[in-house]
Amino acid sequence: MGGGNSIAAGLSTLVGILMRESSRGVETITLSPEAVQTLRSLPAAFKNLSRRPQAVASPVGAPPGLPEKRSVESLETPVPVSRQSEDRQTETQAREQLNAIFRAVKNCPECRSLGTLFETVVFASGNPLADIMFVGEAPGAEEEKLKKPFVGPAGQKLEQILKAMGLRREEVYISNIVKFRPKKGDGRFQGSSNRPPQPDEMAASLKYIRAEIGVVRPKVIVALGRTAAEGLLEKGGTLASFRNGDHEFEGIPVIVTYHPSYLLRQEAESDPEQARQAKRAVWEDMLKVMESAGIPISEKQRTYFS
Repeated sequence: MGGGNSIAAGLSTLVGILMRESSRGVETITLSPEAVQTLRSLPAAFKNLSRRPQAVASPVGAPPGLPEKRSVESLETPVPVSRQSEDRQTETQAREQLNAIFRAVKNCPECRSLGTLFETVVFASGNPLADIMFVGEAPGAEEEKLKKPFVGPAGQKLEQILKAMGLRREEVYISNIVKFRPKKGDGRFQGSSNRPPQPDEMAASLKYIRAEIGVVRPKVIVALGRTAAEGLLEKGGTLASFRNGDHEFEGIPVIVTYHPSYLLRQEAESDPEQARQAKRAVWEDMLKVMESAGIPISEKQRTYFS
């Protein structure tokens, strides 16, 4: 890619990002030292361009406001940059942005003013450059204790699903719409019991999961359960209608499936055949997820429940 086109595309992308974040009410954007250095080098780059013949423009890989993830362009510099170091730098930048979102969640005035949520923040875990992002509804007692999403029995079930997909927990990104455990009443006698978040709690928290998706930019999002689907897609419906429909969140495909806790209840309360049918339904959804993420599917995986 020619130098003029690279800089023009970069500036167009930067403008798109700033306009997008401004429309979401974001007033401050954290820049890495590398990004600051790049911006400072632009005047010299423009000066050098004026002395060279124009190169033929080539297509830009992503529209303004949505830079391609993990793409490494040829850099016009005497020092070669390896893909390994560039990937590390990209991950560092993503983690910096996610840390900024975490700090914003801790001071969320809308969440605090509701008075229906506990104080402990349970943010996200996993790969900040993941192709697959799992979104639940809200943390429970176990998650609140360890400050990490999906670490209780439901988390163990999710890890079993990931293992069947040929993935590890560290390879995907896992989060919740609501980052605080919902209270029952005033919370004094709640103990370890949990409840799903209410619409107003999800509405107050939606901008944060939206920001996370903007940083991670996964290939596919998995909404775990009806409540998560309603909060993420901002519409009501049954789990069956969500599973059978086509959904997207800001251009990213969203696949809705049963919450892992539903599978646990089916195993404990239903007859074996009903539990098997529930597992089959979830696995069918995961095959769609793998296809959307471009993950190869073996014959064994395709015929798990045949």
